[in-house]
Amino acid sequence: MKTDVEELSPTRVKLTVEVPFDELKPNLEKAYKEISQQVRLKGFRPGKVPARLIDQYVGRGTVLQEAVNDALPGLYGRAVEETELFALGQPDVEITELEDNEQFAFTAEVDIRPKFEVPDYDGLEITVDTVEVTDEEIEETLSNLRERFATLTNAERPAEEGDFASIDLAATVDGEDVEDARTSGYSYEVGSRSSVEGLDDQIVGMNAGDSKTFTTTLVGGEHEDQEAEVTVTVHSVKIKELPELDDEFAQLGSEFDTIEELRADVRKRLGDQKRGQQLGQARDKALEALMEKLDIPLPESVIESEIQRRNEQLDQQLQMYGMSRDKYLEDQEKSEEDYDQEIKDGAREAVKGGFILDQLALQEELTVENEELTEYVVRNAMQMGVQPDVLAKHLTENGQIPAVVSEVLRTKALNLVVEHVKATDENGADVDIAALQRQESGEDEDDAEEQTAAVETTEAAAEPEAETEAEPEEKKADA
Repeated sequence: MKTDVEELSPTRVKLTVEVPFDELKPNLEKAYKEISQQVRLKGFRPGKVPARLIDQYVGRGTVLQEAVNDALPGLYGRAVEETELFALGQPDVEITELEDNEQFAFTAEVDIRPKFEVPDYDGLEITVDTVEVTDEEIEETLSNLRERFATLTNAERPAEEGDFASIDLAATVDGEDVEDARTSGYSYEVGSRSSVEGLDDQIVGMNAGDSKTFTTTLVGGEHEDQEAEVTVTVHSVKIKELPELDDEFAQLGSEFDTIEELRADVRKRLGDQKRGQQLGQARDKALEALMEKLDIPLPESVIESEIQRRNEQLDQQLQMYGMSRDKYLEDQEKSEEDYDQEIKDGAREAVKGGFILDQLALQEELTVENEELTEYVVRNAMQMGVQPDVLAKHLTENGQIPAVVSEVLRTKALNLVVEHVKATDENGADVDIAALQRQESGEDEDDAEEQTAAVETTEAAAEPEAETEAEPEEKKADA
């Protein structure tokens, strides 16, 4: 097989592939066998029709086309591998020559990752937020903990903001009941503004047993944006009582004996959390600093795919919360044009960052060990709320192991950059990135040791890819 490469642009090439006809023989035999199963000729059982009769009744051209369609994916893959291209997306293939028993040739135009070298990144300067835990943050955390242990007691008075009322709701539009707006025994926090507009103003001042009807505009469901008559009935009014912030509460809500011990633990946990955020910010800033040193061409098809992926992801999230895109943009105070531009800019940055990390992984000859794949699966399984073996099986059966390897390689490449930056906080103090990474990896190692056995299938499936180069994928453009 002979392959020539023509550069159409820095991010697109045209492959011209010439294939000796003999290489199609296995595909021709397969085509004859499959067609023979479908042909019905008197005197021959399915699968036993001779090739000469298939040529006579079906046509040699049909057999050739079947064989070529079967051979093309493998031949294209070989051409890409032999020319050491980083192909992106699906190629545009055209058969240019097909002479029976003589020659087969085709062309394939495809986007590629641009060729470039990552410059020296040692000593990149970045600034991250200062880690500072305030007394206000500690008290807010303790307040949230108190909320979890709050109790409700009946109030012998009209409802006020902050109370909890057990209510029934019913709505009509043009005299017809709205089924999806009907609810009974709903425990509603007065003043939360989390239900239909105007409900809170109506409940304030109502006693148990009272009913009111008011007019409002529905914001969801079949009758969205329509005016409705809503009736609210209050069954009970309860006062929320919070426990005192004392030693007794510390023993009730934690493992500590005194409130001061609990407060010290909250301070430490908030500090650890902020240091974790500081490391994440350092990674983002390090990649941004490295990206500023490079100006590389980006294939538009990959950017369009990333834009589509991000839009689909947003639509799924909005559907989950029952919110329209118009309402989302209104809440975010953005126009459709502003949103589109933001998505485009984010997609370009993500694709560029991914390319840079892929190239850095190649330059530094980074590889992925099975233990690192195990950590990836365990960590993501915990975030998704599934068992690691379930996620491992899903990744393996859906052929996503190479994508996981690519993602882990990008993470390793980014960590390598972060290790070489000079980081300071907003107060000018040096930030010990190595200590932050040790803190993070220590947590990850504990998680991985507990559940390593659950992901043996992932290790086995990933073994052939673990030593391969990073292969960029459109849907994994985020660094």
